[in-house]
Amino acid sequence: MSMKDLTNKKILFIICGGISAYKSLETIRLFRKNNAEIKTILTKSAKEFVTPLTISSLSQGKVYEDLFNLENETEMDHIALSRWADVIIVAPATANTITKLSQGYSENLASTVILASNKQVFLVPAMNVRMWEHQSTKNNLKTLKEYGYRIIGPIIGDMACGEYGEGKMSEPLDIFNEIKIFLSNQIKNKKIKALVTAGPTHEYIDPVRFITNKSSGKQGYEIAKSLYKRGFDTTLISGPTNLNIEKNINLVRVETAEEMFKATQKNLPSDIAIFSAAVADFKTNNKNKDKIKKQENLTINLEKNIDILNYVSNHNSMRPKLVIGFAAETNDLDRNAISKLKNKNCDWIIANDVSKKNIGFDSDYNEVTIYYKNSKIKNEKLSFKKKSQISEEIVDRIITQIN
Repeated sequence: MSMKDLTNKKILFIICGGISAYKSLETIRLFRKNNAEIKTILTKSAKEFVTPLTISSLSQGKVYEDLFNLENETEMDHIALSRWADVIIVAPATANTITKLSQGYSENLASTVILASNKQVFLVPAMNVRMWEHQSTKNNLKTLKEYGYRIIGPIIGDMACGEYGEGKMSEPLDIFNEIKIFLSNQIKNKKIKALVTAGPTHEYIDPVRFITNKSSGKQGYEIAKSLYKRGFDTTLISGPTNLNIEKNINLVRVETAEEMFKATQKNLPSDIAIFSAAVADFKTNNKNKDKIKKQENLTINLEKNIDILNYVSNHNSMRPKLVIGFAAETNDLDRNAISKLKNKNCDWIIANDVSKKNIGFDSDYNEVTIYYKNSKIKNEKLSFKKKSQISEEIVDRIITQIN
């Protein structure tokens, strides 16, 4: 292992109050040995187990304890720290901390930094086996996973309380290796360009009326966020939505299919292209320059829009290495998705059944099936969960395939 593996990577450790806090010291030592830059937040109860002096000596970095620090009158510590870090590690993550994070509490510096951050948060749980197995803990972790938190451990073993079972904090080397893989992928992915389309398009009949497809853009936006969080050089081409995105993601706003097509052309070549936008299939062949007045009958002549997914999938010189399309279906999901996969010549089709009222469109939840062009890879169903979590699982598979 190179001593300079993690040079210039910034890690924010949050140590909570538990007997396993001593393991965080060895974890910090491993990161420093690999040249990572460390800052630490110590909760009030954590000081019962480890001291600020010990941590600062090991980390060679500052240790923060209070939400309002008189030494930093010109900046708000929780904002500055959340922006500074490449990744946040909460170790040990106690049952109390997990509960408060799942409820959105921000009563101390640690919880406030996490709420203010858009960086990846890793939780390393440590608690008694009965606490770990309690339904409330399971529910809280399920909520945090939906928010995008990643969980390391716990492991099975003897506990300080004398009991045996699952709930013991993961070993420092295991924590280090998992974070190192994540950060290494971030560095590697920075060289990889990802293009995402999202939202609907509007095809105007006259200055006030248009044809559109129903789409909130939420799934596409979440995919773009997940790609950016993993280090990809990400561009999001978005039709009309009310959604916001991180400022470091290159956002291109468009309205019509023609505008989305031109924006896509402009942002090629790309290594990965994910077409989740609900592009209108048709447009009027003669848009009225004035508002059409009310009348008994109205005939509108339509013509086909450019098929952006088909164009990119079959573009020999500019085709991305991985082209992913989406299919919103109301019947015969398998047949329609497989047909689209073949006809569009893309590598994956991600399909969902939008006839189900609890997924798709304006919902924050989804359930999708991934269909692969490569017959050696078995099609996969990603079960019902938040769109943010679906996006993380999609990006996991993208990283596996491109690596």
